Amino acid sequence: MKKTTPTALPLSNLACSRRSFLKLSGISAVGMGGMMFLSGCGPAAQETDDAGSAPAEDAAAATSFGEDGVLRVGMEAAYAPYNWQVSEESEFTIPIENAAGSYADGYDVQVAKLIAEEFELDPVAVKLDFSGLIDALNSGQIDIICAGMSVDPDRAKSADFSNSYIDDDIVMITTEDSPYASATTFADLAGAAVLGQASTMYDTVIDQIPDIDHMTPAETVPLVIENLANGRCDIITYSMLSVPKLIEQYPNFVEIPMEEKFEGSVMPDNAAIVRGSDDEIMERINAVIDGIGQDERQDMWNACMDRQPA
Repeated sequence: MKKTTPTALPLSNLACSRRSFLKLSGISAVGMGGMMFLSGCGPAAQETDDAGSAPAEDAAAATSFGEDGVLRVGMEAAYAPYNWQVSEESEFTIPIENAAGSYADGYDVQVAKLIAEEFELDPVAVKLDFSGLIDALNSGQIDIICAGMSVDPDRAKSADFSNSYIDDDIVMITTEDSPYASATTFADLAGAAVLGQASTMYDTVIDQIPDIDHMTPAETVPLVIENLANGRCDIITYSMLSVPKLIEQYPNFVEIPMEEKFEGSVMPDNAAIVRGSDDEIMERINAVIDGIGQDERQDMWNACMDRQPA
């Protein structure tokens, strides 16, 4: 992503933005007590055209959802905290069908398990490259995608997408003694030095704030956090969902109670099934998703952040 002045970003940018922040990220311990934070470690170029090919006209796979009693869930199993691979089974995991002796865990997995329960199916993960997930769905290799994927206009041409089962957003963090700690509008931030992560929307949205010092972005999230902790900047941009764990580790950090929000910064997570599937299937999937309350979603997210691999 290049640094521009974003207005309302198109939906097609949302997944790339989130994956630039998370998918590019390994997990690296930083700071007090070794809390695990997301760190950038690669170029956005690995994002490929993942819209997939249009499904066959007869959509034969649309009638085969879990027909053998198994719900095959497509994911990378390498995108924590959304999904990752482990070698030991637990109450949080499902087997990875194409990786013997391995299991998948993560936020996507927990949602997939709830969907499988609704349909009385046994969930298994199918580990695939992100760019091949929609093709695998339309070829019948998998029944559903739960993989940190956001619906966009291109993907909507090739698959049917559920309601979002978690929505991340970009918020701002400062220290509790900062003169910006009680800011509610962008105008209140005038003169602040604001820092984000390079090559992500966490940096580009800063251009929506007038009259501030938009600092040269840091390459990784731990470096972003370190700059705030050491007083090298006044404010950082950060993942809304990850704020509770950040403040737990850095008690002197606070989220700025902004009433004025960034435009185009919400990043949904949607499940996908074969385009043209029976309406009842999507209705039941959406009923499961809509039944997960906001507090439960945050609790699930926090638990996944605690479990995710180093």
